[in-house]
Amino acid sequence: MASDTNINLRNQVMYSVYVRNHTPEGTFKALEKDLPRIKEMGVDVIWLMPIHPIGVVGKKGKLGCPYSIKDYRAVNPAYGTREDFVQLVDAIHGLGMKCIIDVVYNHTSKDSVLSIEHPEFFYKKEDGSFGNQVGDWSDVYDLDYKNKDLWDYQIDTLKMWAEIVDGFRCDVASIVPIEFWNRARSECAKVKKDLIWLAESVEIGFIKYLRSINCVANSDNTMYSAFDMTYDYDIWNFYDGYLKGKVSAADYAEVLNFQDGIYPENYVKIRALENHDRDRVMNYVHDIETVKRLLAFSYFQKGMAFIYAGEEFGNDRTPSLFDIDTIDRNTGYDISGYISKLSEIKKQYSIFADGLYEVKAEPDTDTFVITYCKGNNKALGIFNIKGETKDIKTDIPDGTYKNIFNDCNIAVVGGTIHKSEIDSNNGVVGIII
Repeated sequence: MASDTNINLRNQVMYSVYVRNHTPEGTFKALEKDLPRIKEMGVDVIWLMPIHPIGVVGKKGKLGCPYSIKDYRAVNPAYGTREDFVQLVDAIHGLGMKCIIDVVYNHTSKDSVLSIEHPEFFYKKEDGSFGNQVGDWSDVYDLDYKNKDLWDYQIDTLKMWAEIVDGFRCDVASIVPIEFWNRARSECAKVKKDLIWLAESVEIGFIKYLRSINCVANSDNTMYSAFDMTYDYDIWNFYDGYLKGKVSAADYAEVLNFQDGIYPENYVKIRALENHDRDRVMNYVHDIETVKRLLAFSYFQKGMAFIYAGEEFGNDRTPSLFDIDTIDRNTGYDISGYISKLSEIKKQYSIFADGLYEVKAEPDTDTFVITYCKGNNKALGIFNIKGETKDIKTDIPDGTYKNIFNDCNIAVVGGTIHKSEIDSNNGVVGIII
């Protein structure tokens, strides 16, 4: 939460695209043709995974990893020309969406422009050779932010791209000095106001490990001084454990509440079920109806909703980063319409951005209850993810209400929403008063 973070980001939806694997052609122009479909799902922000040329030396797979960048100031010719990229961003803007690009500033490819032109920008091992401070990243060399000339180069690069795009998703941002990010945000704001800054913050275990070897390792709290949004990796092990049956619904709900209390008041989290570094949610649950319930639950949480391309088709396998591995659109599933409905709900109610938020799980069930309160207004969400539910007590006055998820009627009788009502609505109920 930077001081000028707009909490209305909590009413928005992000869609993540890997250009190489989004279409059979794997180009900017091919992606441009798919924009109307993406817009139809209610997407506000498209995040493009790295668009830059990929290094060859030590590359992974046949085509290399997009996070092993050869030139920060160019576009990958396999995707198209710079003009093609600008045209894509213009088309995104023309549909009323924003575009952010990946920033990979911890390291470069081993054959990067910077490694040749500015070897002084890099971390050196005791013998003076290039290397890595941390991680089994065999295709990259780490940068050294003790060199302030590197700061100037990187920020100038960000300012160049800020002329075109609307913000940045910053890879492993937690291991780059926060002072750099604060300066970058400040200087880029002079080019374009209201840029979106998303940090890939890291897991607590990784932070502890990094600190044990005297590396930079910023917590999410620290990252919020420069960034609008951070990843959900601070509690990902609870989410992962819940889906695997190793963490109770109650413990998962409690850590969501804990998260809401420890960060700045207008923090924003990315609420993702999957991403390019994690298993597909379908690989956990193997059931599209359960995926839909989990999506409704994640959309109802405080934060920006997130879709990883292919999630709408029930893909159960995370595509390779290193080879051509196009997302599968012929799975027999397409929940784009359902996602569109969730996005409509996300945007419609301001209480999701500024209401008092609480998550709980009904004892001995897999039913989550989320509430928001603001003045006389309330929002209630009930999500029976898996297994049996039961009657849910509520302080919503008795009466008949519309279920915002499907427009069916829901009765509150004697301060209770009965199990039969929840079951008949596929385990997902939402009421706004």
